Amino acid sequence: MNRTKKIVQTSIIGIIANVFLAAFKAFIGIISNSVAITMDAVNNLSDAMSSFITIVGARLSAKEPDKEHPYGYGRIEYLTTMVIGVIILYAGITSLIESVQKIINPATPDYSAAALIIVTAAIIVKILLGLYTKRSGEKLSSDSLVASGKDALNDSIISASTLLAAIIFITTGLSIEAFVGIIIAVMIIKTGFETLKETIGEILGARISTEISRSVKNSINSFPEVNGVYDLLIHDYGNQKLVGSAHIEIPDDITVPQIDKLERQIATKVLKDTGIVISGISIYSMNTSNQKAIELRAKVNEIIKDYPNALQMHGLYIDEEEKKITFDLVISFKEKDKKGVIDKVKERVEKIYEGYDVQIALDYDYSD
Repeated sequence: MNRTKKIVQTSIIGIIANVFLAAFKAFIGIISNSVAITMDAVNNLSDAMSSFITIVGARLSAKEPDKEHPYGYGRIEYLTTMVIGVIILYAGITSLIESVQKIINPATPDYSAAALIIVTAAIIVKILLGLYTKRSGEKLSSDSLVASGKDALNDSIISASTLLAAIIFITTGLSIEAFVGIIIAVMIIKTGFETLKETIGEILGARISTEISRSVKNSINSFPEVNGVYDLLIHDYGNQKLVGSAHIEIPDDITVPQIDKLERQIATKVLKDTGIVISGISIYSMNTSNQKAIELRAKVNEIIKDYPNALQMHGLYIDEEEKKITFDLVISFKEKDKKGVIDKVKERVEKIYEGYDVQIALDYDYSD
């Protein structure tokens, strides 16, 4: 079964389960005069709507690439996840308002055995549904399903709180319904904010995971000609479409035909190992017969140790004909004076190697 069909199937199961739960909880909430159970029913309806939006997003994101969108429509899933976040947030705000009103104008709940049984059953259903949806989302790399799964697991906690409030009322006569409703509302609002935050981060271009970074670098480093992999960039276009580029350091005595063959082999292996398309490979030439380059590499690495935010040096090359030394310096994003660090390192290298033109390119730690 392909990815889109699996997402749709999972979402349909979520819709059916949430509609039934909402209907039962609304009925019980009304007849027992329970604001907490009624708010829980509203939350189930928002979950059903979220599942429907997930289906729409999965369908649209599966559209084939065209001239206007050559990388496809996968990022539509980010937009649908944002919509889900807004729905969750709206449900939380309305629940909060309703609960506050119940504190101002309290009503005594009237629980029955049937109500408690239904709420208990809802907790079990929500746990199973949440685990199923979240795991399916992680397996299919669907942010929308993961968000729905997390929301369902939160709902199980909410339902458990509702059940606890009912038990407290039955055993002590103390009604904490409205206060539980506020707690429920705050949890819903928190989930909405977290969903929006994560999705906006993906749209802006979030840092790739350490697992992905290492898997790609390990794949490239498996070739004996490659001395190191740097400046790895991975762009996520949604719907499991990842496109990347990287710099590799190779000996300076490799011929152009050999480089061409190596780049093709790397692209093929990375795609096979990770499913990521490597669209560009840039070359750092490594001195193989220059003892001075070996000494310089060690000295520069010692120099940058004096600057905590100078994370790495790579791509070092000495051109003896033009008396030029070039390398890249990776500076942490938290360093405020990046140019200052580069200037200081440049000055110290030039003092050691007088007469050489030292050129240092600023680099960032885009990936681990």
